[in-house]
Amino acid sequence: MVSGAVRWASFPMRNNHGLNQLSLHIFFTQLLPTQGRQLGGGQIMDMKTVRSQAREQLKGYCRVCPVCDGRACAGEVPGMGGVGTGSAFKANIEALAAVKLNMRTVHGVKEPNMRCTLWGKTLEMPILAAPITGSTYNMGGEMSEEDFITAMVEGALEAGSLSMTGDGADPTMFDSGIKAGAANKGSSIAIIKPREQEVIKSHLQTAEEAGVLAAGMDIDGAGLVTMAMKGQPVGPKTKEELAEVIAATKLPFILKGIMTPDEAEAAVAAGAAAIVVSNHGGRVLDCTPGAAIVLPEIAKRVKGKAIIFIDGGVRSGADVLKLLALGADAVLVGRPLIIAAFGGGRDGVAMYLKQMQNELLQAMLLTGCADVRNVSSEIVYTD
Repeated sequence: MVSGAVRWASFPMRNNHGLNQLSLHIFFTQLLPTQGRQLGGGQIMDMKTVRSQAREQLKGYCRVCPVCDGRACAGEVPGMGGVGTGSAFKANIEALAAVKLNMRTVHGVKEPNMRCTLWGKTLEMPILAAPITGSTYNMGGEMSEEDFITAMVEGALEAGSLSMTGDGADPTMFDSGIKAGAANKGSSIAIIKPREQEVIKSHLQTAEEAGVLAAGMDIDGAGLVTMAMKGQPVGPKTKEELAEVIAATKLPFILKGIMTPDEAEAAVAAGAAAIVVSNHGGRVLDCTPGAAIVLPEIAKRVKGKAIIFIDGGVRSGADVLKLLALGADAVLVGRPLIIAAFGGGRDGVAMYLKQMQNELLQAMLLTGCADVRNVSSEIVYTD
């Protein structure tokens, strides 16, 4: 099935097939032959085409494997792999694969709600683009940093979601994200490396002026020696230092890179409006557990006190539903959207997110989930 080729349309609530709007959407995206999106010269863009084009654009940096699981690219940092043995990357995939769903079809859920709200902005799905930078040294440079992040922000917006933007040793990385955010006000989230305190505050002010929806820090970047080598030191933060930078902005603040319950509580105590459960895609510390493994205990401590995002190995709508059931409020997607952006630009990003949305819809129907804002842990199979 190639989903994402047919967008949501203003279908009548009833039609001569006897289908309501939601059923008709499923009918078109899953049952009828999908034709993809028409490109110049008669070429059709579907996810197969996107992946083929990405394989050429990312040659030498990403193999665009049939299953993106970190095995082929283990240790390739810079690049798309996990650090060291690559076990932390693979642990993310394995943790999600170990979660099984109970299929239930005798229920009254006919039209699941996939919308969620973040700080006053309604999204069509609880699936966001993760903050990603390094087009030149991680992805080969066939797209400029600015073109890449613009595709991410605009593609996510087209799909009815939003993108986080990142930061790095090259000022172009942060600046490109801010530029894309300013051009699409209220539709991006600026994430900043754990730099020196005054630098973070300055970046937060820049983000505020650009009109982004929220801002934050990927504190899991604390060990990036390449930043220090380029005269931009990063490092861990104390609770007091976190509170200081959070108090310096009017924007909702997200702390990304939480992997233990005590640090989740510390983030909330410091004033964070949200956390991201994340091991940085397995790219900073070898041998960490998968994010899905630590999520439930973290959710027990801070659910309802802060928004809980999670990333790491998310490859399908079913993965999204698993993570919502384990305690997340919304999910971030990383590497697959790099492939989508390099293979199809903003349209590729939008298409992939729509594909995941379709998969999430199907998973909700087949597990009896009525609303992404209230997914029961009972949909998870236990022995």
